[in-house]
Amino acid sequence: MERNVYLYILVMAGVTYLIRMLPLTLIRKEIKNPWVRSFLYYVPYVTLSVMIFPAILTATASIWSGAAALVVGSILAYCKKSLFQVSIVSCAVVFCMEWILPV
Repeated sequence: MERNVYLYILVMAGVTYLIRMLPLTLIRKEIKNPWVRSFLYYVPYVTLSVMIFPAILTATASIWSGAAALVVGSILAYCKKSLFQVSIVSCAVVFCMEWILPV
């Protein structure tokens, strides 16, 4: 069976277009249901978290250094530190953990 790359690209473009176009054409009124509004409000945050979480643990040589950086970064973010501070301290934690723990 011969695979046509252009057909795959066309199908992916069509699916992407439909996903973005259908809500605009089917939902004309303002959404007033508070549950649906809160659900739609948190979708981008959940999607970003689901994409980032596995990468945090697997981007380092040891899963333990990634987990330590995740814990420290979460604590700093909870304490309302800036994104720059959280990033720098998390990188420093990974560096120290990789230096201390053998691979």
